[in-house]
Amino acid sequence: MEHNTQIQIPRVKLGTQGLEVSKLGFGCGGLSGFLNDPLSHEAGCAILKEAFSKGITFFDTANVYGHEGHNEIMVGKVLKQLPREQVQLATKFGCIFSEDLDGLQCQVKGTPQYVRQCCEESLKRLDVDYIDLYYQHRTDTSVPIEETMGELKKLVEEGKIKYIGLSEASVDTIKRAHAVHPITCVQMEYSLWTREIEEDVIPLCRELGIGIVAYSPLGHGFFGGKAITESLPEGSLMGSHPRFSGENLEKNKALYTRLANLAAKHGCTPPQLALAWLLHQGDDVVPIPGTTKIKNLNANIQSVAVKLTPEDVKEITDVIPVSEVCGEREDEVMSKYEYRLANTLPLESVALKDSLSYEDVPVEILDRQVRRLRNKEVASVKVLWRSQSVEGATWEAEAAMKSKYPHLFPSDSIPA
Repeated sequence: MEHNTQIQIPRVKLGTQGLEVSKLGFGCGGLSGFLNDPLSHEAGCAILKEAFSKGITFFDTANVYGHEGHNEIMVGKVLKQLPREQVQLATKFGCIFSEDLDGLQCQVKGTPQYVRQCCEESLKRLDVDYIDLYYQHRTDTSVPIEETMGELKKLVEEGKIKYIGLSEASVDTIKRAHAVHPITCVQMEYSLWTREIEEDVIPLCRELGIGIVAYSPLGHGFFGGKAITESLPEGSLMGSHPRFSGENLEKNKALYTRLANLAAKHGCTPPQLALAWLLHQGDDVVPIPGTTKIKNLNANIQSVAVKLTPEDVKEITDVIPVSEVCGEREDEVMSKYEYRLANTLPLESVALKDSLSYEDVPVEILDRQVRRLRNKEVASVKVLWRSQSVEGATWEAEAAMKSKYPHLFPSDSIPA
């Protein structure tokens, strides 16, 4: 699908907190070699400037993309060449990658101290005063999301970030995080061959007014022809991805062929049809395809002009049955952080340490526990945490909470 006239990329509200972005974003990770050979900063900046000139203003990066912050530094350089206030800059924290004898490993960290450390480091690498959208990259299963969100909320209040997002977050994590501070959007893998979020995350987000950012909207390049019409770059992580390996890949090629046949009917390419399908899932869904080639960037933009009827959308959906997709959607390293497996730590499992004063307990934790007491889910104020007795400090605890959080305690007292 080729046109000489420039496509006007619509602008949409992402969530209900005020963030407005281009309907098509740009995933910057690939520019720094996450799935292919890295580009130089000069070449990467040229692509990002071209994207901006065509109406893409929503740039997505992360502190772990590229070696030693390569991607954030690159994005920071291009921001010096663009009007900063017209770019919606998103970055992420929380993942720590390392190599050992077993290969690449990933750890996730969401402690308040680490949240702040990562934010300060990203601001420095990007060389900006604020980040528009700051995501937790994956869920730390050892830290209650309330603690992570408490620090993110402080960063919003300090003006260092404007909006908060979550990536690959479970329904429970999203609900609990949103209760601390409004979540603007969640970033989830969403494409023709990865659609499980339609069953749980998308309905919840629409109920709460949270936007959806679709990462890997072309199935890690599969619907763009990677490993089918063109070979995978040497050294690409996709070479070991379950859906791109061995028998799974051979079976999945049939899905690409079906989409290609349907794309011909619509007068576009397979990746354009795959993106158009996502663009028709609702104004609250924003795909962020990435590329290292100007020609692919222009082709992706053309997907905005592909018009589909509800019947067309259903036909495309039906031609790629998720039951026929072969291979898990994540490799072994990242699979344990998939949103249905990596829920945030229950608040009730956080034990009070002897050195922790009640003045130090986050209000979100106290709020939750007092509500549980009010609902008589817990029989006595003596038990503030599951299996954690605070004998001897019980009434000091109640007095401290009453003093600091009077709104939690009307005239009636907590039942003894």
